[in-house]
Amino acid sequence: MKIPRGFRFGGVACGLKPARRDLALIVSDVPAAAAGLFTVNTAAAAPVLDGRGRVPAEGIRAIVANSGNANALTGPGGLDDVAVIRAAVADLLGVQKRAVLTASTGVIGVRLPAMKVVAALPGLVELLGDHADHAAEAIMTTDTRRKLASREVLLGGKNATIACIAKGSGMLAPQLATTLAFVVTDAAVAPKTLQEVLARAVHQTFNMLTVDGEMSTNDTVLALANGLCGNPRLSEPSPDLALFEVALTDLLGELARAMAADGEGATKLCEVVVAGAPSEEAARDVARAIAHSPLVKASLFGADPNWGRVLATVGSRAGSQGWAIDPYKARVSLQGVMVFTGGAPTAFDTEALRLRLREPRVDVLVELADGEARATAWGCDLSYDYVRINADYTSMIVQQPDGMMTKEENVAAYTPAFKRTLLVEALKYIGHFSGQIAVIKYGGAAMVKESLKVAFAEDIALLKKVGLKPVIIHGGALEVTRTLEKLGERSEFIDGMRVTDAASLPVVEMVLTGKVNQELVSLLNARNAGAVGLSGKDGTLLKAEKRGLESGVDLGFVGRVVEVNRQFLQMFLDGGYVPVISPIGITPDGTGLSINADEVAAAVAAALGAKKLIYLTDVPGILESAPDGALLRQITGPELRRRVDTGSITGGMKWKVEAIETALAGGVERVHVLDGRQPHTVIAELFTDRGVGTLVTAT
Repeated sequence: MKIPRGFRFGGVACGLKPARRDLALIVSDVPAAAAGLFTVNTAAAAPVLDGRGRVPAEGIRAIVANSGNANALTGPGGLDDVAVIRAAVADLLGVQKRAVLTASTGVIGVRLPAMKVVAALPGLVELLGDHADHAAEAIMTTDTRRKLASREVLLGGKNATIACIAKGSGMLAPQLATTLAFVVTDAAVAPKTLQEVLARAVHQTFNMLTVDGEMSTNDTVLALANGLCGNPRLSEPSPDLALFEVALTDLLGELARAMAADGEGATKLCEVVVAGAPSEEAARDVARAIAHSPLVKASLFGADPNWGRVLATVGSRAGSQGWAIDPYKARVSLQGVMVFTGGAPTAFDTEALRLRLREPRVDVLVELADGEARATAWGCDLSYDYVRINADYTSMIVQQPDGMMTKEENVAAYTPAFKRTLLVEALKYIGHFSGQIAVIKYGGAAMVKESLKVAFAEDIALLKKVGLKPVIIHGGALEVTRTLEKLGERSEFIDGMRVTDAASLPVVEMVLTGKVNQELVSLLNARNAGAVGLSGKDGTLLKAEKRGLESGVDLGFVGRVVEVNRQFLQMFLDGGYVPVISPIGITPDGTGLSINADEVAAAVAAALGAKKLIYLTDVPGILESAPDGALLRQITGPELRRRVDTGSITGGMKWKVEAIETALAGGVERVHVLDGRQPHTVIAELFTDRGVGTLVTAT
């Protein structure tokens, strides 16, 4: 995120939450115009009661926000706590108390320990700088990741930046502000104009967002504009003001989608577009109703193409609200697949659509025939985890004597009946897998998205605890590409393989072995997995030779595995360790070679006599005909080869098939290609009868 001129950010842990940042501060070095939108919930929190009468305004200098405690429904003492915090910030910054705005998020009905905040403020002010990520982390509650973004726009010949940090995961309802979001810009905008533009942008974005239909007591959107980019001040309608509004709306739209994707327990982002409505109000109402429908959300979670629930919701809103809408004239599409048109269902491939509905984003399009208005709403699916997160929320959160809020995980559980069923189902598999070696190739989105990294680490730690012996081979192509680009090097791929010259080889090795490998090892060992990081060079683990393509193209320092040092690897397994291997091989003369991680995983699995090899990818499995065909749930090696030879499998998947063939020829019984974009996929594969993704067997 690019930070606008004259703004500083910071975030620290002040003790409202255990061992996490929970206090954020945003400061403008010069007085700024301010605007704000707040929850319409009449049970509003103290920061909302304090702030909503003070914007729009001139001369605002700071926003201080905390997580872990909402300071809501705490009586007159809540407003006293806000006043104490505002005064402390003002004193430290040397500004007037009226120049400080506040916001809070967290548990409702618990007095905010204001002095813990005040005590942390001097250190926070000292650390202020380009630390928007720290501030974004400090306002998170049930969010699983930070939310921040920026835009640049040319105003009056000057480059202006608009940036925003936000939080939002649960209690997101589509009315007025829906979250905590703090917008800062170095554009010059009059307060009244900023208020109007912000209101319109929120109307199109945050107001079209729903996770659970519940409105928080603390929802707040604040915007500061300090004018340091030097543009003529925006105060009247003009082309520049229109450009500013478009950029702001686009920015808030990105964050609204991020909130929907990160909804409590969510596994999918859902974007609903309603077109052809008789009015904008009707379009917005119907779009939000579809995104909010528990039945629609539940079907999305189950990848069920139940379009009837979508159209039933359209009819429900038309009838209850009096909209002049005829559902029988509508056209409905899911993931671009037409499912209803001409007043009747259309024929479609149910299994193929189920496959598409497993993707992390689901698009629902309803084309009405009743007007010209159009609206977009965002939501998410409704999973088991949403109920788990919220069922025992107040039992899970306990306030310590010093005011810190802690989470008691031992009571954050399902019902006893559900736990019995779950345990009986899972325990059937534990004895079967105990002592077996499973080789897992870790790559794709599972290596990029923070929540998926954590889920993978948890899976491996759990598998080890139940007696399985995991061996991990990781990729890292995206990180390598990013690093090379930063160094001014362009990555070249030929037929799905990266060309690695002498200059880029040290970078590839540094990223894979020095960065990706060590980060993964640290993540695993934070969960007591007993991981040990290895390069293929260590102990001559991966003996290699240079490889090229059949066309004769030289790929540079790219190799193939000649031999795996099984004894060296077995030593770690016998010692109870989880080997984590970076795909760097070594030639007899000591030269390093970059090797495709899929190939390394296959060679290691064969050398160890592993019965199971798992590939985590960015697709649901092997598809009938890429990229949109039906999922092949089970296939033999010879049939897979036939599909490669006929050209229905190409690119990177072709090399994966070659690796799978190597594994099967080496005695591996079962190879699984799984969707690493979904959390806990490895556990789902091992501990379910049907499994997930594609199973490949020798015959």
